Amino acid sequence: MSATAPPEPNFSDKQRRILDYLRSNAESQTYFKSRLIGQELGLTAKEVGANMRAIIDGETELEVEKWGYSSGTTWKVTT
Repeated sequence: MSATAPPEPNFSDKQRRILDYLRSNAESQTYFKSRLIGQELGLTAKEVGANMRAIIDGETELEVEKWGYSSGTTWKVTT
């Protein structure tokens, strides 16, 4: 599997950026905080959280699950 997959037509630009970030880091990391994803992508934690629903519901090779809420939302991401 390559790190860059074809763009999903039903995802917005922000959602594709978040998905690309998760894809490129999911091999070495399982848990992601919205705040840290946002810092990497120039988004707010709220923007990341609002766009994760489309990624969770979308057809991707990643399994994304809302995992924790202490000091921000944490996402569990597995391939």
